[in-house]
Amino acid sequence: MIQVASKIPTILAGVAGEYFVAAELSRRGLIASISLRNTRGIDVLVTNQAASRSVTIQCKTSQKKGKSWIVSRNSETFFSSDHYYVFVGLGGVSERPDYHVVPSKGVADQVRQSHKLWLETPGKNGQQHVDGPIRTFLDHEDRFLGRWDLFGL
Repeated sequence: MIQVASKIPTILAGVAGEYFVAAELSRRGLIASISLRNTRGIDVLVTNQAASRSVTIQCKTSQKKGKSWIVSRNSETFFSSDHYYVFVGLGGVSERPDYHVVPSKGVADQVRQSHKLWLETPGKNGQQHVDGPIRTFLDHEDRFLGRWDLFGL
């Protein structure tokens, strides 16, 4: 019997998220291809069966089901009308993952605004926060949970 670790290495969680996204898209009748590791910001290419429309996806995976994901500062400027994020919450081994499907422009806007607010808000003992490369995307209200329809495919 294979023992499954309670926490898998981060790199494997990311790979699992990409494959879960590709599988879910295939299950929905779309053609999904996982990109090479050196493709900047694009993890999955997806097209409809007629090949008349396609979009690119960047996957961000959390091992727990949640409502927030870490992204880089690049997410503030790397967006287009045909580029999306799929934020994956893996959950337990016997659970189906959660998928939050978000247009990249929406991610850019939210991350930029929330980070600006964080920088303007005093930290512990009133000190100013220091800017860095890390940002956080939040979907506390599940506005993007399961929103595969946003692809328009």
